[in-house]
Amino acid sequence: MVKIEHTIFALPFAFLGAFLAVRGLPDIRQIGWIVLAMIGARSAAMAFNRLVDLPFDSRNPRTANRALPSKQLSKGFVILFIVLSAAILVLAAAMLNPLSLSLSPLALGIIFFYSYTKRFTWFTHMFLGVSLACAPIGAWIALKGSISAAPLILGLAVALWVAGFDIIYSCQDVEFDKKESIFSIPKRFGIRAALWISGILHFIMLVILAFLFVQEGMGTIGFSGLIIVGLLLAYEHSLVRPKDISRANTAFFTINGFVSILLCVTTAIDILWNGLK
Repeated sequence: MVKIEHTIFALPFAFLGAFLAVRGLPDIRQIGWIVLAMIGARSAAMAFNRLVDLPFDSRNPRTANRALPSKQLSKGFVILFIVLSAAILVLAAAMLNPLSLSLSPLALGIIFFYSYTKRFTWFTHMFLGVSLACAPIGAWIALKGSISAAPLILGLAVALWVAGFDIIYSCQDVEFDKKESIFSIPKRFGIRAALWISGILHFIMLVILAFLFVQEGMGTIGFSGLIIVGLLLAYEHSLVRPKDISRANTAFFTINGFVSILLCVTTAIDILWNGLK
């Protein structure tokens, strides 16, 4: 029900926000609470999405074998799981600082609201992006107790990146979305146009990250990582074609997992290297 692969998308960006916030290694206690907050938030978000989307997932051949549609789990268990996961997020936020605690209901509201957006807007992919953008912004707030431009810029880049690869992923369900009146960019504009939109979003993401790296004084290692990320995204887009989206899962899970981890690791090394010099 809660895919570790999806958490890999967001967690490295939470660490990236943390590294940028303190320009070095955060305190191990703070990292522990940030990780716990991430576990709570992602678990609550994914379980809530599965619960809300149960009617659709039951009718979609691609998702009919998920835990809830296949009755491996009950609705009651999932509701309890959501409540406990949300409580973990709030507890972790309370242990970090007052601003994190006060904003934790807003974070939950954002990640829960996304699950309904496919019912009324093809902009749903961007709402998913905003949900995952909470990771680096939240980590920054957790360590600084305040907000500034840098985490918001990073959050925008994350939102565009997520929206871009979610568009690719949703190309698999175009026909089902038409039958069920579900909103998506591939359904609204067609698969060919959707893939172009995805590519444009990823290009803008790279430009925004380059701007952020310049603003933050990143060095060769950080920019090298960004270049490799650009090549990975180009490869991701080469895997899918309007008439052949059979490799959408590879593009969605594998490559984007590498993107987030690589960007986090190279940026962290750059920050630590510059701090040691």
